Amino acid sequence: MKINELLLKDAMIMDLQAVDKKGAIDEMVAKLHAVGRISDEQIYKDGILAREAQTSTGLGDGIAMPHAKNSAVKEATVLFAKSKSGVDYEALDGQPTYLFFMIAAPEGANDTHLQALAGLSRLLINPDFVEKLKAASTPEQVQHLFIEAEAQQEADALAEEQAAATPVESTSDRPYLVAVTACPTGIAHTYMAEDALKKKAKELGIDIKVETNGSEGIKNRLTEEDIARAAGVIVAADKKVEMDRFDGKHLVNRPVSDGIRKTEQLINEALGGKAPIFHGSGQAATGDDDGSADGSIGQRIYKDLMNGVSHMLPFVIAGGIMIAISFMIDQFMGVPQDSLSQLGNYNQAAAWFNQIGSAAFGFMLPVLAGFIASSISDRPGLIVGFAAGALASSGGAGFLGALIGGFLAGYVIKFLRNVFKGLPKSLDGIKTILFYPVFGLLITGFLMLMINVPMKAINDGLNTFLTGLSGTNAALLGALLAAMMAADLGGPINKAAYVFGTATLATTVAEGGSVVMASVMAGGMVPPLAIFVATLLFKNKFTKDQKEAGLTNIVMGLSFVTEGAIPFAAADPLRAIPSFIVGSALTGALVGAFDIQLMAPHGGIFVVLLLSKPLLFLLFILIGAIVSGIIFGLLKKEPEVIA
Repeated sequence: MKINELLLKDAMIMDLQAVDKKGAIDEMVAKLHAVGRISDEQIYKDGILAREAQTSTGLGDGIAMPHAKNSAVKEATVLFAKSKSGVDYEALDGQPTYLFFMIAAPEGANDTHLQALAGLSRLLINPDFVEKLKAASTPEQVQHLFIEAEAQQEADALAEEQAAATPVESTSDRPYLVAVTACPTGIAHTYMAEDALKKKAKELGIDIKVETNGSEGIKNRLTEEDIARAAGVIVAADKKVEMDRFDGKHLVNRPVSDGIRKTEQLINEALGGKAPIFHGSGQAATGDDDGSADGSIGQRIYKDLMNGVSHMLPFVIAGGIMIAISFMIDQFMGVPQDSLSQLGNYNQAAAWFNQIGSAAFGFMLPVLAGFIASSISDRPGLIVGFAAGALASSGGAGFLGALIGGFLAGYVIKFLRNVFKGLPKSLDGIKTILFYPVFGLLITGFLMLMINVPMKAINDGLNTFLTGLSGTNAALLGALLAAMMAADLGGPINKAAYVFGTATLATTVAEGGSVVMASVMAGGMVPPLAIFVATLLFKNKFTKDQKEAGLTNIVMGLSFVTEGAIPFAAADPLRAIPSFIVGSALTGALVGAFDIQLMAPHGGIFVVLLLSKPLLFLLFILIGAIVSGIIFGLLKKEPEVIA
């Protein structure tokens, strides 16, 4: 498939009117919808924004390549847009963006589509071609430029293929590097980084082989011989790639955007002996690596913990809601006074929901521990972590025991990697399927049996404290946790409060739910609703776009999506965040003081019937939102009027 088959004249915008990133995305998405290439603007736009959240697709040099691959795309399309005055697209070089290529790929995009999109990415590395595009004034001129460039690209690819058939002699005096490029969607950045590395290596007189991990699979895969004779390795990737094969090599691990923008720096670092030595355990030890590959100890611990939590939450949310529904069914259908201990299981319909929910809920602790361990020590840690979580569950150590068990399992596997490092390479396969799981399970299992004793006492004490909370104590704890939910709106502090709430839910759902979980959810619902209140009461202090965003925050707030307030907090953090904290803390304190219990870990107003006092809960959220909204509105300055 040719690029021009994807680059439609009808889908070109030769005079983009937007001046900022949001406006540019909206204008291009609307155009794709208008020409019938996407079925749902919001679904496709969500995919674009998710990609932008990872790293800007404003590549610099006046070019942006926003892209998404999802179910809203009817047919693979490349939208070309050109801005005469430039757009503030948050490009990597901080400069205005003039040329845009919005790539829309359907979920089932085949290899021909993906190859064409990869070819487009490679063309944009050529500065002469880019300058010609900037000078083009009509869709016909744009298409003609691509026809010429694609013909040249095919000729170059043929020449490269012929050259690749003649391997570089191992006796060559030229330095030799290997590299891997990958981006989450595998459409654009993967191949742009590949070409940038090849081009710069050629200029520097260096031989390089680049493996691409794109949507069409792994291409140009590195062999053991390639890696063995390489002086260094460059991994320019924003997603997980196979790393253990680089054990013992000088390795530079950077985002894929650095592979495009900082190619010479990466090559020099990989060849200069400054890059850290990579070890198969997944850690880059030795060398002076600025921390970007693995981060600080705190960052690594947080990353490992969040890997466990993110995999655990679907089990908690789905299972918890099913169990909560079983209690609600029994309450509606009625349970005799002498059978209240069977609440949630008394009527057959309730028992079905309870059984389904309990099955999912039962995986909560093993999944938490298993994925913490796998984040630390990759796949071998998974089985040992699952077992540690199961032992914590059966031993009464609960959430805290499973959390410790996950880290313990991960580091036990790392210890075993070092122990078995000296074994012959021929035993590599048996290490993974026999030595690591058996010895890891043995060591971790015995350690967990000892850890469970003190952890059970701590867990029982904490549960007793939480179930006994009332009055002032419950109000103070509710205020603290709700304030944490508003402190960074989805960041580490917010996640810590939410995880604590879900942990209490596991032990209180049978007693009617958790006051802590109710305070957490209420506190998280306040900030987006406060935005709506502020934009409603203080209209002169917000732009038209901000007032429109205020309306969407109603839905986000009621749905318990705290992140809806992030754009406002990011634009004015010193006024927004304290305002949110005050209102959320007030709401959390009221929920705690009135002993409102919640049996579901998520859902906002959609699970209001699972609250012990739903009307009071909604009233307290309204109070908090009004307080936060008024404070934010009073503190916020009016926008400057530009003459």
